[in-house]
Amino acid sequence: MLVAVYGLFAIAATGRSVLQLTTQASEAPLPYALSALAALVYVGATVGLAVDRPWARSVAWVAVGVEAVGVLVVGTLSLADPVLFPDDTVWSGYGRGYGFLPLLLPAVGLWWLARTRPSSGTPTRR
Repeated sequence: MLVAVYGLFAIAATGRSVLQLTTQASEAPLPYALSALAALVYVGATVGLAVDRPWARSVAWVAVGVEAVGVLVVGTLSLADPVLFPDDTVWSGYGRGYGFLPLLLPAVGLWWLARTRPSSGTPTRR
């Protein structure tokens, strides 16, 4: 389920950022660049959580960690200085445009990564 939600966010953030950057990049370059960063982070988290390779878990940890920091920093800045964010990103207002799931998702992802470990291709509880 976690991989599916990350995959959905990867698709949504990628679509949003491509549309914003190709049609409106000059209107709000910072938010649109951050949308593109969020898309890359969600793709990395999806791959890291879904793939059973030695490197994948490290990718997941980094991506979900960057996501956690990103949503907190962008969420705080977008509320503290709305002029910096004339248009929303996935992480603006802590993900309010996405039902605050961008704020909850990294907490769940980090919890899952901390509570599981790879074992013959399938994560198991400690």
